[in-house]
Amino acid sequence: MAADVQATTLGLDHRKLAMWTFLGSEFLFFGAFVSAYLLYITTTAGGPGVEIFDIPFTSISSFVLLMSSLTMVLAHNAHAHGDLRRMRLWILATAGQGAVFLGGQVYEFTTFYNEGLNMTQSPFASSFFVLTGFHGLHVFVGILMLLSLYALSLTGKVKANQDVKTEMIGLYWHFVDIIWVVIFTVVYLIPEIAVL
Repeated sequence: MAADVQATTLGLDHRKLAMWTFLGSEFLFFGAFVSAYLLYITTTAGGPGVEIFDIPFTSISSFVLLMSSLTMVLAHNAHAHGDLRRMRLWILATAGQGAVFLGGQVYEFTTFYNEGLNMTQSPFASSFFVLTGFHGLHVFVGILMLLSLYALSLTGKVKANQDVKTEMIGLYWHFVDIIWVVIFTVVYLIPEIAVL
């Protein structure tokens, strides 16, 4: 076993086990928020509902976020092969794609607010903003983690043989992407299909 590996009695690295446990708890939070959204989807209190969603815009933003999973894989692969220069490049690309997604979410929230959809307007609005905002917060935390990894690799605190650090952040980032696929499907696509 490598010197950097801290195995449990099951043969798993402690850090990986901790990350999987954390992600499992986050999955439960998102499950609760998605359930609340589905319960309140038609409770608009006479205000705007799903009809104001801009599916093409959100689809582009979603595509950018999903492509960031590819750049995250490339970052981990570069780190696993000891190429910190390429790892840093892919880490910045991943963080940049996450920032583009967040910018799209801010634009979307601003547009919805201008069209009369705000957090306190209805149970639908509250559940929508809490669900998508909670995800946006996770993307923001992921960007901070990526930028921290980048900075630590520049200062020598993350070395070429410590790719488990990139793997942990990658697990978190992939989780955020997978959760967005669920949210995008439930919030944006299913209501659109129901209207057809």
